[in-house]
Amino acid sequence: WDDFFDVFGISRRRVATFEQKVKKTGDSPGFIDLLWKGVVLIEHKSRGKDLEKAFEQAKDYFPGLKEHELPKYILVSDFEKFCLYDLEENSKQEFLLKDFHRNIQFFGFIAGYTQKKSYKEEDPVNIEAAVLMGKLHDQLKEIGYVGHELEIYLVRLLFCLFAEDTGIFNKNIFYEYILNKTNEDGSDLGAHLSQIFYILNVPKDKRLKNIDESLNEFPFVNGKLFNETIAPAAFNSKMRKALLDCCMLDWGKISPAIFGALFQSVMNIEIRRNLGAHYTSEKNILKLIKPLFLDKLWDEFHKIKNNIKKLEEFHNKIAKIKLLDPACGCGNFLIIAYRELRLLEIEIIKELNKHQAMSLDISNLILLNVDQMYGIEIEEFPSKVAEVAMWLMDHQMNMLVSENFGMYFVRIPLQKSANITFTNALRVDWHDLIQPEQIITHIFKDGEQKATLEELSKGDFDYILGNPPFVGKQYQKDWQKKDIEDIFMGVNGTGILDYVTCWYLKAAKYIQLKKTKVAFVSTNSISQGEQVGILWNELFGKYNIKIHFAHKTFKWTNEAKGQAAVYVVIISFANYDIDEKYIYEYETIKSEPHEVKANNINPYLVEGNDLVILKRREPLCDVPKIIFGNMPNDGGHFLFTEEERINFLNIEPNANKFFKEFLSAREFINGVKRWCLWLEDISPSELKGLPEIIKRVELVKKVRKSSSRETTKKLAEYPTLFGEIRQPKSDYILIPRVSSENRKYIPMNIFSKDYIVGDSCLCIPDVNLYHLGVLTSFMHMTWVNFVCGRLKSDFRYSNEIVYNNFPWPMNPTEKHIKSIEVASQGVLDIRKDFLNSSLAELYNPISMPPRLVKAHQTLDKEVDKCYRSQPFQNETKRMEFLFELYEVYNKPLIGKKGKEKPKTKRHTTERVSGTEE
Repeated sequence: WDDFFDVFGISRRRVATFEQKVKKTGDSPGFIDLLWKGVVLIEHKSRGKDLEKAFEQAKDYFPGLKEHELPKYILVSDFEKFCLYDLEENSKQEFLLKDFHRNIQFFGFIAGYTQKKSYKEEDPVNIEAAVLMGKLHDQLKEIGYVGHELEIYLVRLLFCLFAEDTGIFNKNIFYEYILNKTNEDGSDLGAHLSQIFYILNVPKDKRLKNIDESLNEFPFVNGKLFNETIAPAAFNSKMRKALLDCCMLDWGKISPAIFGALFQSVMNIEIRRNLGAHYTSEKNILKLIKPLFLDKLWDEFHKIKNNIKKLEEFHNKIAKIKLLDPACGCGNFLIIAYRELRLLEIEIIKELNKHQAMSLDISNLILLNVDQMYGIEIEEFPSKVAEVAMWLMDHQMNMLVSENFGMYFVRIPLQKSANITFTNALRVDWHDLIQPEQIITHIFKDGEQKATLEELSKGDFDYILGNPPFVGKQYQKDWQKKDIEDIFMGVNGTGILDYVTCWYLKAAKYIQLKKTKVAFVSTNSISQGEQVGILWNELFGKYNIKIHFAHKTFKWTNEAKGQAAVYVVIISFANYDIDEKYIYEYETIKSEPHEVKANNINPYLVEGNDLVILKRREPLCDVPKIIFGNMPNDGGHFLFTEEERINFLNIEPNANKFFKEFLSAREFINGVKRWCLWLEDISPSELKGLPEIIKRVELVKKVRKSSSRETTKKLAEYPTLFGEIRQPKSDYILIPRVSSENRKYIPMNIFSKDYIVGDSCLCIPDVNLYHLGVLTSFMHMTWVNFVCGRLKSDFRYSNEIVYNNFPWPMNPTEKHIKSIEVASQGVLDIRKDFLNSSLAELYNPISMPPRLVKAHQTLDKEVDKCYRSQPFQNETKRMEFLFELYEVYNKPLIGKKGKEKPKTKRHTTERVSGTEE
């Protein structure tokens, strides 16, 4: 067994013991043939004995072991046969001794190698690591060890934990040093850790001659990680145990991207909200980097892998790729991108090895390094984490190189590091991040020196990617608002923009005259509502941006503590056009995407021309105008519940004629009756005889007078009236301004002028059932879904963006109009059959009555026919059609003499049918 461990360069005497005495099942004593605590238990039998029984015997020792001593592997042997059981993966490998060399890869855990693994969402090992380190962080913070020093301390401990399980350190030296050299009460642990941190920054030949042998076993790391002198922390027995528990976890199985999850775990929630920080899962990162560059690189590799010259050129090409994440946080995007590029490089070297004699020095063959990765981060702690995490990923990939090519390859002491800049990305010139080694010039005949575009591009980033902080306008700090003002200087309406839009415009400015591609994860707010017009009008108009691929809205999932419920999109763009564009669509926000090829992608992330929907004061088509409801501005003194109205009338019965039913969005949707005092036509003599109403009027006047707003103070002169009156003089359609996104249809209805509509609703006077039918159809809801803004995730229906821009059916026939009116009345009739149910209940996707579903489906079909005869395949095709129709309505008509005719609300000379005009 000593020789067995020698194969892996490990001294058995240092890591494992023979004949470990334990209590077996049933309290009988037993002796484990060989135990490496926390790693492997070995049971040996005579040749030909039953190894299944040996395995069962090995498991009988478990009750006698402490939790941290329990092995991850059991190895049984009879001198001729090996059986290796992986207890975590529940797998078994069986082979003969003579075939040991062919099965060496299964023992990579002994040498610290980690095999390539498929990273999955919510990996329990990653979560466990974050929880353990979070506990240690909390305990250190509890004793007063806080701030910058705590952050540096945690990063150093994390490095040591990774280093021990990935071959940077000799196996288990950190754990054993703490276990054997420090007191159980933890009183001297802080001092010993300070010694370790110090020695990791001292070259072997610079260390004292009489240094403790266990301490001297730690390597020289360099990389500036251990440069700074910080105060030692104080530990107790509980904290010492917490650190030992961390040591017992196999950090070799953890992606360095876990640093991001740790960052999320330990950051203050308020800071996290203000900075917009959130950790992105590997799965979501791959959704971005694969179509951005990785898929294309692999395609190119497979095409040229049998051509040595082209393969070498390709290898040099990927070694020069520069990536920038201008809001890198803990570096998750850079870490995963680097890992994937290194995996590609390994396959390149394998292919080269097949076709030519390779150098025995593997270090000459590895061209990629962490200094290809650039990041900008506004907070110091995550910027340090990103730098360290990049080293750890580099080391994991070096271990994979060692495993694949049979030669130990390591980059310790550290020579290069990722270029992580600690600053505000919006206040630094991204061109300054790259310092070219030399200026390449092109000499013209007249002697003038100029750099060619191709030469200049060698100092550019190839890809800009990441997940910038979104921060909605209501959460922005003053300095963030100032960033938006500076980035969007001179652009109107920027006060409504999310903070993330700054990165889009900054990137657009950077990539001018470059081949750089950009891809960002963002909240879907930048592809919906009013923000689209402001942001993308600028990107299209000034910077000639073209969208190359996009993931439509999907639900964010991640490995962070307290997952954020966020709906996001991924948008990739450049300063030039390409032929192959792709939209990744989702059946539901939680499902997997499917790829759809597109000729062009507009900012609403559907097939279509580069258009934006801007605010419009008048409807695009010849339909009734939409207005806001009435705003009470009364401090609540004019509004009554049903019970309050009854109580009021018991005191003031003559006030009944002045009560009218009041409709706000909440009451309308939830079927709650509410009333208001409507005193628009009350005479002074009538008011004089109603003392209780006078009290209410006086209270309203007092509320308005005490307001800090001048306009509200002026309203105190008219205390009997609502603050703003816009009550229709005819029947009207009521539309709630905010409605749940879970409903397939926004509930609407027609009311008489006697119902007072509140300002939480919009209303459309002078309407009929045709108007209601179109607005409550799936066709209109598709427009809403893509174009309207959101309040959190709920629909925020607007007059100037949604209604006024909606392309109604062009020149509908009387037959079509009548069919829609009949179908619309059918929906209303079925609603009346459920008078005891609110609209919220009727339109809940789970409880919506089948009859109502069918009635809406009938209405949808009639509305669809009004647009075109062919059915629509899906929601995306509907939206593509609506955008085409929208453009038709916006085209100026040219007369016979070449003079432009004035735009009309409804064209009579064009009709859209399918994709034809």
